[in-house]
Amino acid sequence: MKEYVLRRLVSMVPVMLIVSIISFSLLYGLPGDPAIALIGEDVGNEEAYEAIREDLGLNDPIWVQYGKWLGRTLQGDLGNSIRTKEEVTDILLRRAPISLYYGVAGLLVGVALGMFGAIVSALRPGSKLDVLGTLTAMAGIELPSFWLALLLMYLFSLTLGWLPPSGYVSPFEDLVDSGKLLIMPALVLGTGSAAVIMRQGRSALIEVMSQDYITSARARGLHERTVIVRHAIKNALIPVVTILGLQIGNLVSGAVITETVFAIPGIGRTAVESIFFRDFPVLQGAVLMLTFTVLLANLLTDLAYGYIDPRIRFR
Repeated sequence: MKEYVLRRLVSMVPVMLIVSIISFSLLYGLPGDPAIALIGEDVGNEEAYEAIREDLGLNDPIWVQYGKWLGRTLQGDLGNSIRTKEEVTDILLRRAPISLYYGVAGLLVGVALGMFGAIVSALRPGSKLDVLGTLTAMAGIELPSFWLALLLMYLFSLTLGWLPPSGYVSPFEDLVDSGKLLIMPALVLGTGSAAVIMRQGRSALIEVMSQDYITSARARGLHERTVIVRHAIKNALIPVVTILGLQIGNLVSGAVITETVFAIPGIGRTAVESIFFRDFPVLQGAVLMLTFTVLLANLLTDLAYGYIDPRIRFR
């Protein structure tokens, strides 16, 4: 197990390197100039403009800029924000827990709704409940997250007045207000995952429920709930866990939209703001952190297989 985990961690290095090269090239190919964004109204001052570009190293060829950035990154230094001069590492570490807070909530919502729908549909395949669940899942997959966010804001904030429309409050400051602000973003993040989990879980459960050991368990007089919980669900979890691992990437990408719409100061919103201000060091650091999050989630997903099915061995 340790050797397997070590190999997987080592294999992340070239992936991170390739992502950094691609993202660095794309970022510095974007229209706009960070020096102009900094100089503001004094854009006619050519000397100040050139001094800023020289100070930021923007006059160097892109491969030289990347080499300098990579050298600093390998030493644990992601540089400083062009806009605020704050260290990029400090910015990301301050905002990462916020994204994690909403991401975990969205994941729990997705798993809870998805597995509930999967169980209801799998127990009565072809029924009205199954058809309704299938249509709901299809709608959840197709509905854009930003549109769902706006619909929820209109319904629960503007129409009913039950929830605040946007913002962030730490759960350590005010648990109630934080919970109210968490509900809609968690629903938006979890809806797409719930739809995919429901469809995959339904198929897996229907297949498992037709196996001989399920028939034997029923023949022994076990309660239907016991048969489903102890025998069926656990054996149907491996394909669901696979889908769940893939959904981490969707949660990360969805966080960019969700955090922007709901004004949540997480990594996703930080990335969007850094694009508008041409704050390339912050954006590059955010891309690396999000990439590492997805790779780590895939590793944890693979390790979860061994816990669900002890027959699986890692080599």
